[in-house]
Parts: sequence; structure tokens; C-alpha cells
Amino acid sequence: MSAIDAQALKELAGKLTELLKIRTLPIGMKQYESREEMEKVPGLRWPKEGVRHTTCQLVTQSRMAGFTLGVAAENVRSGGNCGGVMGLEQPSEGCLSGEHMDGVWFENREAAHQHQLHMPRVPSGRFVGTVVSPLRSARLDPPDIILFYATPGQMILFVNGLQWKRYKRYDMSITGESACADSWGKALSTRETSISIPCFAERRYGGVADDELLIALPPDEFARGIEGLEGIGKVGLRYPIVPFGPQADPSEGMAHSYG
Repeated sequence: MSAIDAQALKELAGKLTELLKIRTLPIGMKQYESREEMEKVPGLRWPKEGVRHTTCQLVTQSRMAGFTLGVAAENVRSGGNCGGVMGLEQPSEGCLSGEHMDGVWFENREAAHQHQLHMPRVPSGRFVGTVVSPLRSARLDPPDIILFYATPGQMILFVNGLQWKRYKRYDMSITGESACADSWGKALSTRETSISIPCFAERRYGGVADDELLIALPPDEFARGIEGLEGIGKVGLRYPIVPFGPQADPSEGMAHSYG
């Protein structure tokens, strides 16, 4: 599929909201090798100077408040995975060794260390910052990846849409805590679609709802998913999924959808 520009993604974002009724804005994420290039993004704002957020807080400001935000290493918690997952800095030795999570998230140092070793990250050294912006603003032309939060019912229909014309099996990876590595970390580093279960920190600090999952994917996959949603919708596979009833005879519905 050819490259998709910002205006096309804006229109697709509107279709996604109409088709799946997601609660917050789909957003784009784009990485930059210089601050000067970041400053060229229309409407760019920066987090308050001197405040170090979690990345998931800044993502939520974009998807809920509609901000176009610049994110550099000095805007997020130092030495950890907020900047490390996006490759904006190298995590500290205390982080990578497992020391920081030993006795908290893990019973022993080796388990905490293995957690860090297996975490998807963008390699550090190339990018100085990342911009997050709602697709409706059409300010990233195009973004590297797209993210949106959805309930499990909404998410499985989107996956059905991805598979409608070109079948592919999608696997979830589960890092556990620091699950942003499974979403934007994995998608930025591989340009592959990633579905994740947001972690404790994303829910406590980023305000992710208890029933929300997160998908991160390249623009061409986003467009393919919307095309598929429209396709399956024509045969009655739409959101919300209307319950048939656990005590009803399923034969009529099953015959229509499953043959």
C-alpha cells in the first residue's frame, strides 16, 4: 500500500470513531533526529519546564485533550524506560540491572534483570525527540505509527478488519510492567502492528481505563483495518456487538455469520 498522508489519516480517524465508537482520539507518533525538525510541526507545545512526566501521561494528554506534544529526554523520568523505550536515552544501570524493580515487581534481581533484557526498545543514539498528535489535527505527515485505545470488543473487530482482505495472524507480546514497550516501543522499533495490555503505571499515571487495550501500528495497517471494518460491516459485523442471548437458539445467527 502506498504512503498515506496526514489528510487521509484525518479522514480515516473520523471513520474509526464512527465505526467503533472509541472514547478517545486516535493519535500519531513520529520520531525526530533534531529539535529543529520537531519545532517545524504546526501547533507544537512542550510539557511544563522542570516537570518530568511518564510518557503515558503525555500520550493521554494528546488522546484526551488533543495536544500536539513534543517529548524529549528532559520531559520524562530520567534513567528509566519512559525515554528508554523510545530510544531518547539509554536507561541507567540501576534500571537495566533490575535493581529498581527488585523486591517490588519481582521477587529477585535475576527476574527483574531478565524483564529488562526482553523489553522491546528503540535503540538509543539516533532520535532526540518524539511528537504525539491527534490524527484529526493532520500535523504529522505522516506519523511513524498510530495508536488508539479500545475495549476488547472494539479491538477484536478491528483485528477482524485487518484480516478481512489479507489474512495474517497477530500475536500479542506481554512484557508485564512497562507495557509501553509492547505498544509504541515495539511498533516504533519494528514497524509492526502490536496489541498490548496497558500496565499498572499506564492505568495509574496515564489514566488508561480498566477496560482499555492499546494498539500501535503503521499507517498502512491502520488504513487496511478501517477498510476491513467497512467490509465486514456490510454483512452485519458491526460495533456494538448485539448479544444474541445465552439461552436462545443460536442457529439463525450462526447460519448467517458462520455458515
